[in-house]
Amino acid sequence: MSPARPPAGWQQRADRAVARSRAVERWIPSFLLDSPISALGYAYGCAVGWIWGTLLSRGRIERRGRLYVFRGMPSWAFPRGGVCVGHCFLTGDGRIDDRLLAHESVHERQWRRFGMLMPILYSLAGRDPLQNRFEIEAGLADGNYIPR
Repeated sequence: MSPARPPAGWQQRADRAVARSRAVERWIPSFLLDSPISALGYAYGCAVGWIWGTLLSRGRIERRGRLYVFRGMPSWAFPRGGVCVGHCFLTGDGRIDDRLLAHESVHERQWRRFGMLMPILYSLAGRDPLQNRFEIEAGLADGNYIPR
């Protein structure tokens, strides 16, 4: 299934959303970002991803770059086309191409930067991918949110 055409003016709204989110990030103490503390949060996220993926995956588990891809997850276990938790990409049986992996790799890097702040900040950014800083930075087209 191909993504729907985004609404008019989405790019300007996306740019504003990213600017707002980066402004909020400036308030986060620097010792929490790309630090030993965020590394602990990243490791915890990776452990949760492995447990979740191992318990629910019915497909192959494969290493793709820094990501571990858990296929065959039940659709209720992840939103949209999949979810990145630490270095684990949890997804169903859909097609995974290099561009989608590039998108998910950005999320893996975001996890390394923010650690356990990642799920909180992602939730605050909202469910609309066209206004979610993390999806925008990962590439909306690569993530199949807008047509390529």
